[in-house]
Amino acid sequence: MKILSSDQIREADNYTIVHEPIASIDLMERAAMVCRDWLISSSPFREQKVVHVFCGLGNNGGDGLAIARLLSEKKYAVCVYILRYSNKCSDDFKTNESRIRKSPGITILDIHSEKDLEKIIISMGIVIDAVFGSGLNRPVGGLAAEGINFINKIALPVIALDIPSGLSASPTQDTGKFCVRATHTLSFQVPKLSFMFPGDYKYIGDFTVLEIGLDPKFLEGLETVNYFTTLSEIKKIRKPRGKFSHKGTYGHALMIAGSYGKIGASILASKACVKSGTGLLTVHLPKCGYNILQTTLPEAMVSVDSGDWQVSILPVIEKYNAIGIGPGLGNDKQTQNVLKLLIQNAKSPLVLDADALNILSENKTWLSFLPANTILTPHPKEFDRLAGVSDNDYERYVQLRDFAFKFSVYVVLKGAHTAIACPDGLVYFNSTGNPGMAKGGSGDVLTGIITGLLAQGYSPKESAIFGVYWHGLAGDIASELCSQQTMTALDIIGNMGRAYKTISE
Repeated sequence: MKILSSDQIREADNYTIVHEPIASIDLMERAAMVCRDWLISSSPFREQKVVHVFCGLGNNGGDGLAIARLLSEKKYAVCVYILRYSNKCSDDFKTNESRIRKSPGITILDIHSEKDLEKIIISMGIVIDAVFGSGLNRPVGGLAAEGINFINKIALPVIALDIPSGLSASPTQDTGKFCVRATHTLSFQVPKLSFMFPGDYKYIGDFTVLEIGLDPKFLEGLETVNYFTTLSEIKKIRKPRGKFSHKGTYGHALMIAGSYGKIGASILASKACVKSGTGLLTVHLPKCGYNILQTTLPEAMVSVDSGDWQVSILPVIEKYNAIGIGPGLGNDKQTQNVLKLLIQNAKSPLVLDADALNILSENKTWLSFLPANTILTPHPKEFDRLAGVSDNDYERYVQLRDFAFKFSVYVVLKGAHTAIACPDGLVYFNSTGNPGMAKGGSGDVLTGIITGLLAQGYSPKESAIFGVYWHGLAGDIASELCSQQTMTALDIIGNMGRAYKTISE
């Protein structure tokens, strides 16, 4: 799914109006009906039958008025608050205002001042924020700002239409300090780039993308560098297994991992690698991990290092289809040399994680020698050590794209919407995963999955995108079965099968 700018969505609106053809007021009505249907059937707040709608004077306010009327027709108790911060209204707002004033049973309050806000008492139901949409390009002040502050003081769920009022759809544009803090945001047609960044979560909350019928061919022709990965795209990547295939068909992976006290990381990465479907797996680890791995994971072969406590030599690597390195590896001087030799000599696709990334951050001249299309899987702190500390989420996003392009690598920046930055400048944000995965070992599992996919013949881009989605989906299923609080990295591995069935069915 493309992530588009406000200008591009406006172009798509206009194109749809002209070429469907459909009147702009009818397109607004269609969007309002989609929102109404979501509120009635899919919303986590659908049991609430009392709705308070705060409207601005533009088209976002017009959306709010249309939804209020449609909900009233479904026997909801609806109260509309129109913030009269200007003498100007959009034409579609005027049309919907005329319609709603003819609708019986809807309470309409015109808000002209802060004193009018002080008279409002709201104690039950849900709030719909329809003050400003994604077209806002200036800081909010005056009565509009007072209205936003009032909404934020209401102790009820707040649903923002298109984008929380006061927040810019473009993270490059600062629209000021007055932003609605929504519980849930309904985004029309596509998500916004700002939805992907941790700093804006306090305004956006959870979000749902609603299809409102904009022209699909026009949308397909719009250019973007940002995408939001959904199940439909993942289904296209999946490679079914052939009836007459054998273990050699699905590659031989090598995992270089583990050190004294961190053998568990190598176990998690290796288990996930096997579970991902690779035909064969060899794990290279220090002597202290031999008995543990052989007992815990009989499906894997073991290459035992000469070092007792850490990896100190690079094994023969020519026979492997993909190599993962880093989980629990440590950063002993000999281990650092192993990574250096691997970077200099590897012909197979590489996945670098955890301590491999920490070693790189201490030896940044090695970055230039990374084989093209290597996959790096840092969390934000690890990425900061590699690329430099960022002042904000958007600056880190820019650094992420620049880093991937400069070194011709794929960077999987882990987070709530894990971002996969590609050497060609494209970025794919993931749609699966949950806070229950924010625990030790989850990243090791992801390394194992991606390495296993590479070994099976998936391209580095496919392996990163598919692996991140699969990893997050397994985590989502684990959270449903175990709860976010109690789930572990092993629970993610344990639900990889259920997640894969969801993808393949």
